Amino acid sequence: MPAASVSVMPRPLLKWAGGKRQLLPTLRTFYPVAFTRYIEPFFGSGAVFFDLHASGRLAGRQAWLVDDNADLIGCYRMLMSRTDEVIAELRALAAGHNRGGSDFYYEVRDARFNPMRAAATSYTPELAAMLIYLNRTGFNGLFRLNKSGAFNVPAGRYVNPRIVDEEHLRHVVAALRSRGVTLVQGSFDGALAQAGKGDFIYCDPPYAPVSRTACFANYTSQGFTLNDQARLQEALIDAARRGAHVVLSNSSAPDIERLYSTAEARRAQLRIERVSARRAINSRAESRGPVTELVITNVLKPRMLRAGDPDQLAAARTRKRQAQV
Repeated sequence: MPAASVSVMPRPLLKWAGGKRQLLPTLRTFYPVAFTRYIEPFFGSGAVFFDLHASGRLAGRQAWLVDDNADLIGCYRMLMSRTDEVIAELRALAAGHNRGGSDFYYEVRDARFNPMRAAATSYTPELAAMLIYLNRTGFNGLFRLNKSGAFNVPAGRYVNPRIVDEEHLRHVVAALRSRGVTLVQGSFDGALAQAGKGDFIYCDPPYAPVSRTACFANYTSQGFTLNDQARLQEALIDAARRGAHVVLSNSSAPDIERLYSTAEARRAQLRIERVSARRAINSRAESRGPVTELVITNVLKPRMLRAGDPDQLAAARTRKRQAQV
């Protein structure tokens, strides 16, 4: 049985800018030993959710998955509720791509996807399939909107993209349909305002730019500004004060360092950890590669607990017992 469970381990449905699959070995060291509910306010590709689900750590727990991107949530919901229709539409798109390549990509993007998005009052299986197709065949798997709200990612240069992977799609559906999982379109504010003692929050917001060419935050037409980063900082400090376990990923931009080096952040026991990551999105290929990123957290690692003072250790043990009740 263990071998079979590994073979069906779900991975993210979509490629997503800043997706955390490559950083999972590092992020796992920040997962709290025990927690009650899991909250992810910037769901995106959901790499951490799928990792927690695959390891069984969400069994018997609620998971609240939130994202402000209407296309993303609409796609997930259609795949969950009308799986066979989405797969059938995706097969037709794969056949068209095999015939027309990048010409077919631009036809789908400009003549079908964007007009249908603009006119639709809700997502459909056809829109969901087109989003998956554009994600699998567009440049770097980006989701980017212009100021008018139109998807404008150019075609990627893939020799043989895997557009339809039915087994994978059904594993994603099974994970999202798991007992206790709730998928919500909404802002991070509402999700974090509900976080309380024992909850595990993982935040992966659009990264603050470390340079002009590295700036990418247009997952919605409004983007994600420094003011938004500051609002997020305040919400996480409040959640940490209420007893939530907080883990945040972000760039090593000076603005982020300043936000989480304040006296308020320190009083909430948030600390900055520097980790090595590989950045895949930059306008210049030579600028892609290993970089330093930040993990901001109040979760104590086992080795820190061993070296910590008796009061810290006792508090951590109390939190663990309370979370298991």
